[in-house]
Amino acid sequence: MTSFNHDVAEKLREIASLLEAQHANPFRSRAYLNAANTLDTLPGDVGELTQAEGIKGLTDLPAIGAGIARSIYEYAATGRMTRLQSLQGESDPVGLFQTIPTVGRELAQRIHDTLHIDTLEALENATRNGQLNKVEGLGRKRKEAIEAWLLKHLGEHRQQFRKTQQSGSNPDIALLLKVDSKYRERAEAGQLPLITPKRFNPENKAWLPILHTTHDHWHFTALYSNSERAHALNRVYDWVVIYFYDDHHQEGQHTVVTETHGPLYGKRVVRGREAECSEYYA
Repeated sequence: MTSFNHDVAEKLREIASLLEAQHANPFRSRAYLNAANTLDTLPGDVGELTQAEGIKGLTDLPAIGAGIARSIYEYAATGRMTRLQSLQGESDPVGLFQTIPTVGRELAQRIHDTLHIDTLEALENATRNGQLNKVEGLGRKRKEAIEAWLLKHLGEHRQQFRKTQQSGSNPDIALLLKVDSKYRERAEAGQLPLITPKRFNPENKAWLPILHTTHDHWHFTALYSNSERAHALNRVYDWVVIYFYDDHHQEGQHTVVTETHGPLYGKRVVRGREAECSEYYA
């Protein structure tokens, strides 16, 4: 087994361990363990396989479904695994965007704040919809460089992601707000497991509640935002990050916040889906 295979397998096992400790569906933790076992016995380097054959090459391996394949692909491309970071309370979209060449910290922060997106897939979708033009101070050459990098690393599963985001393969607003409400109520009542994030936790305390729940064919993980921005704006206990995947392992995430201006002032809204929230509350 190559060293890269070992690194990836260990991260998958860490995900499995966290899912088990956080009382998630046992099927989910077993899926990650089985994928790790596949990498243990893989004769070739999974990084080279990813580069040569992409997501399809990964899903052709035993016990590696689309969701886990995307996590492996992300790690090979960026050195990060968002799924693991989310379970650790370590989600850092600004740091993630900085893995793109030419994107520094200030630009990464502006992208996050302007577009309300948290993943590379969402950023790639934003470039195709022209939303990247809304980001102040982003010149044509840098915009083209970002688009080229995203095309190279995410092009293979662009259509899969767009289908997830633009068709029925996305939880509706009512369901997301239901999960948000359930999480906040149970967190305030002290009924959820607590995790110990490494970031913004100098006393190394277990303070961040995490919820795993299933509704219909959707599987959700919810937790307060432990991002630098949430801490700076004193919104840690207001912003709720919801990760989701369906029975076909199509994944995504949304952030739910209390709106601070406009016609939805004071209401819980899903960032990036404000128009749907307006219809929901009408």
